[in-house]
Amino acid sequence: MPASSRNRWAALAVLCAGTLMVVLDGSIVTVALPAIQRDLRFSPGGLTWAVNAYMIAFGGLLLLGGRLGDLLGRRRVFVAGLVLFTAASLLCGAATSPATLVAARFAQGAGGALASAVALGMIITLFPEPAERGRALGAFAFTGSAGASIGQVLGGVLTDALSWHWVFLINLPLGAAAVAGAFRLLERDAAPGTVRGADGLGAVLVTGGAMAGVYAIVRFDATGVWYAAASVLLLAAFAARQAAAAAPLLPLRVLRPRNVWGANLIQLLLLAGLFSFQVLITLYLQDVLGYGATATGLAMLPAALSIGAVALGLSARAIARLGERTALVIGLVLLLAARFWLVRLPADGNYLVDVLPLMLLSGGFGLAITALTGLGMSGAAPEDAGVTSGLFNTTQQIGAALGVAALTTLAAAHSDGPRDVGGYHLAFAVGGALLLAALALTLLVLRRPKAADAPAAEDAPVTAHA
Repeated sequence: MPASSRNRWAALAVLCAGTLMVVLDGSIVTVALPAIQRDLRFSPGGLTWAVNAYMIAFGGLLLLGGRLGDLLGRRRVFVAGLVLFTAASLLCGAATSPATLVAARFAQGAGGALASAVALGMIITLFPEPAERGRALGAFAFTGSAGASIGQVLGGVLTDALSWHWVFLINLPLGAAAVAGAFRLLERDAAPGTVRGADGLGAVLVTGGAMAGVYAIVRFDATGVWYAAASVLLLAAFAARQAAAAAPLLPLRVLRPRNVWGANLIQLLLLAGLFSFQVLITLYLQDVLGYGATATGLAMLPAALSIGAVALGLSARAIARLGERTALVIGLVLLLAARFWLVRLPADGNYLVDVLPLMLLSGGFGLAITALTGLGMSGAAPEDAGVTSGLFNTTQQIGAALGVAALTTLAAAHSDGPRDVGGYHLAFAVGGALLLAALALTLLVLRRPKAADAPAAEDAPVTAHA
């Protein structure tokens, strides 16, 4: 039987804390990049690897991390990921050369992938009851969305007040606390082990294919085309391997439920159309309206607060009353309204009139991602919760990386200067088209989950103290 309500919510807090640390690192570092470049003497081209190394490892290892959680125990993999991430953060903070920092960032990405890949599966088994699950997923969605905005502000404060080293060293107490909480509040779950084989060849193929794909996206140039081709070949070989392997890394049964593959495809479109907003609106505020780094971070906070208010306060009630599919449609409509507002951004814009309304409409993401997560995990059997979680996180990362690379490049290519907003309008319009496609797929593909689709409480592994 599930653990007591108090312990389950405490366990959720541990999972959210570990996830927040990983998410914060994705944005907190960007503000410190100029200081890192000056101190470690990065070349302009080499500096991008302080970001790319993390993204490649993180995006490439999510699916493998999820399956390892199913085979070895999700708590064990979660803790291992936190320990690796925290140790790599120490190496990042102590780095004295570009090579050391890039290697440590790759290790950070690997640790973040292991922890993130299993967190969602643990939440699903912790909260089998639909109403509680909605509230738990809302808190988890808020953690992910708010972390990026908080990271921008925190990164600027730490860099200005202390040094760039502290954007990494801040993870040491956070990681130690999360590991201690995991040992106290998360019990060992079922771990069938790898006696039947762990499909090592499949692991090599999917990890290599995912890393090559992420690298192709972050490069987004002629060289990236070759990596994209290699990614397609490796992933095709992985798919063939999964159909033939006795103990596949990604059992094809995971993709059979309509809501699983549909939710992953919708999330790919949603994140591709939406995540570039954070980068593009940051460039608009700084290059067009002349905001500084700290002012930009503060200007982005209303979006995080709006998302948090919806994810934590409204999403569970809306999903319980309307159903996940209808809640997702409402969230997508709100986000589409924000995109239409963005298409008209003027060169001499006013924050209160032209920017703040779209920040408030961003609250639709808190509703959409909470409902979408519930739909995507609704068909996952308990023994496949880890790999289903890893798959969901992988499509999230690929969609976000693809959207940022494609739409920011599109905006730059169609702008004649920093104050020319024509490129922004085009990029936001394309992002809106992707969201419209996500809405169409939601209406055509997704179905309302049946009660039987959710893992039964008595069948779910217990992941918190009784």
